[in-house]
Order: sequence, then C-alpha cells, then structure tokens
Amino acid sequence: MTPAETILRRAGDRGWLIECAGLRPAEVATSIRAQPWASGLREVVPAATTVLVVAETATGMGKLAAGLRTVLDESGAHRAGPPPGRRIVIPVRYDGPDLPEVAERLGLAPGEVARRHGAREYRVGFFGFAPGFAYLDGVPESLRLPRLSSPRPRVAAGVVAIAGNQTVVYPGGTPGGWHQIGVTTTRLWDVTADPPNRLAIGDRVVFEAVTP
Repeated sequence: MTPAETILRRAGDRGWLIECAGLRPAEVATSIRAQPWASGLREVVPAATTVLVVAETATGMGKLAAGLRTVLDESGAHRAGPPPGRRIVIPVRYDGPDLPEVAERLGLAPGEVARRHGAREYRVGFFGFAPGFAYLDGVPESLRLPRLSSPRPRVAAGVVAIAGNQTVVYPGGTPGGWHQIGVTTTRLWDVTADPPNRLAIGDRVVFEAVTP
C-alpha cells in the first residue's frame, strides 16, 4: 500500500497532488517522470512537501491515480537510494555579512561554519519565490537557524545563504531573509542561456571554498 503518510488529492480536472510527508518530493517526481506513461503528463512539479502532477487531458484520471500509487508503492521512491541528477560544484567565498553573527549564534568559529556548510552534498528540492531560486535541501542540524525577522529589500546575485534545513544561491534582484554566509561568481540563472536555469530538480550541489 501507499505509505500511510502519503496522500493523493485531486487538483482541478487534470491534476493530482501528492502530499508526500516523509518522502523526498524530488525523488518522487523523478520516479514519476521515468514511467512509460509519463508522456501523457503536462507537468510534474515538486515542492517542499508535495508533488503536483498535471495530465494533458482530463480523461483517465483514475488510471493515472493508480499509476501514481504504483510508483509510490513499488518504484522505491520512498526508500533510500542513490540520489538522482548531476553533481554540480559551486565555488564559494565564505565572507558573507552574516557569517560572524551566524557563527556566534551557533557557538562555532566562522571557519567551522564554512567547513560544515561545504562538507555536505545538497539536493535541489524545488524552485520557487523567484525565477532561478533553487531550494537546496540538506543543511546539517548544527547550522540550522530561522530566517531573519526583517528581510533585506534586495540581495545581489550569487549570494550564498542558509535558513532552516536549506541553503540557496540568490539569482539576484530579489528581497531576502536568509543568512548570507558567502558569495559565488557562478551564475545559476541566466536569461540569455537555454535553459536559463543552471540547476535542475534532483541535481546534487557541492560548495567548494575558495580564498577571498
């Protein structure tokens, strides 16, 4: 049976919303896209705790639901396995304006915050808030802090920041309430490129420290 914590709900006449508490939405979405019947889908959109599946037509929604349940039951999406996607290495200079305060609040030296942040492999869970804004899951417990109480009105492109269990690289020109710990020269969002997003759902991201 589908895991008890996973709920399938209708979302309009052509959609199903999977509430996948306890599962990894990015991996669920990857498993769905790999199915032979996925050519009949218009969109598969993972978010923080859900996956939205939209079909091309409103016919056969019951059959689609059965297929989705089979994916959740038998594909191994809800079991630990090799992470999907490419491995992307992003050089980062750990000298962000919030790094000293972050270190103090966590009881760590700034260099140790940088070391722990760079020691993990993060996964692109979903996109949101602004074009190119990828939420990267996997910040260790020892580095987790809530967002700022007052967000900054504008954050430059390339700023590396943390909040909760996620880290991000700001695409530029947006407000931001995350703790800025570094900066990268790597452009992850470029409207002149095809596709404009450097990252994709399921990609694995590693931050590599560089000297200022």
